[in-house]
Amino acid sequence: MRASRLISLLLLLQARGSMTAGELARELEVSERTVYRDVLALSAAGVPVYADRGRAGGYRLLGGYRTRLTGLTRDEAEALFLSGLPGPAGDMGLADAVAAAELKVLAALPPALRDAPARAGQRFHLDVPGWFRETAPPPWLTELARAVWRDRVVELRYRRGDGEVGRRVQPYGLVLKSGVWYLVGRVDGDTRTYRVDRVTGVEVGEESFARDEGFDLAGHWGEQAGSFLRTMLRAEVTVRLSPVGLRRLRHLVDAPFVYDELVAAAGAPDGQGWVVGRLPVESVEVAYHQLLGLGPEVEVLDPPELRRLFTDAAGRFRALYR
Repeated sequence: MRASRLISLLLLLQARGSMTAGELARELEVSERTVYRDVLALSAAGVPVYADRGRAGGYRLLGGYRTRLTGLTRDEAEALFLSGLPGPAGDMGLADAVAAAELKVLAALPPALRDAPARAGQRFHLDVPGWFRETAPPPWLTELARAVWRDRVVELRYRRGDGEVGRRVQPYGLVLKSGVWYLVGRVDGDTRTYRVDRVTGVEVGEESFARDEGFDLAGHWGEQAGSFLRTMLRAEVTVRLSPVGLRRLRHLVDAPFVYDELVAAAGAPDGQGWVVGRLPVESVEVAYHQLLGLGPEVEVLDPPELRRLFTDAAGRFRALYR
């Protein structure tokens, strides 16, 4: 355990330049006294670590000192090659960078661990998109990824409902969820989320923005994912579903809670086994395309606009198949 901690301490100093004993103790989850002892042990082993005194002081490595990756265990080396995510990285235009980084890491590994990428690739494969989804990345994903890396303000054109809107966005990060890419950014101080496949245009200028370093992308996404889905569901429709239609509906809605809430609130089945329920939807247009997949297993009761669309579709079906 101590050998592993010494390596971690060394890599922390190598990565961050300077750290106080308190900062190191928090990172390593030990006492400051243990940090003092570990620093002495590294120094005795020939590692050029020294302490700066004063308010801005801390432990540092002598300029230019670097360690090789000889401290990696087999499990660590194999996990490292699992973390590359070549599919999503390629979608963002980073496939070459990931491949180059893996080659450099591979060259630094001791001979006994050189088979780590092959072992990981033979045993694990990450297939991110859901079934029956388009696997090609969204057209503007690469441009947005570059803007995210460079902290550049973007002029975003976005398809919403029947129209298109423009937004001036500070792009904070990209999230891949169930095969769908989302952009998290700030607009006039508010944090908002956009589906990248609905972006119709991106202009990246020379203007940079000052990133809030306290912003936690993973934490924000975890807190907002559920509420984000609910904010997308701005409309509501009333439908009557056959037993078959009710079962199939589960596979048509994007959010599982939508189906669960409909089932929980639906009334008792009628004499034919059909139930009536209210379904939150993104828009009437989206509801039309989703529910049309149920065919004669669903009857739209409300709103009249959606019912008219189904009446028109039924008439066209009849004309085709009469």
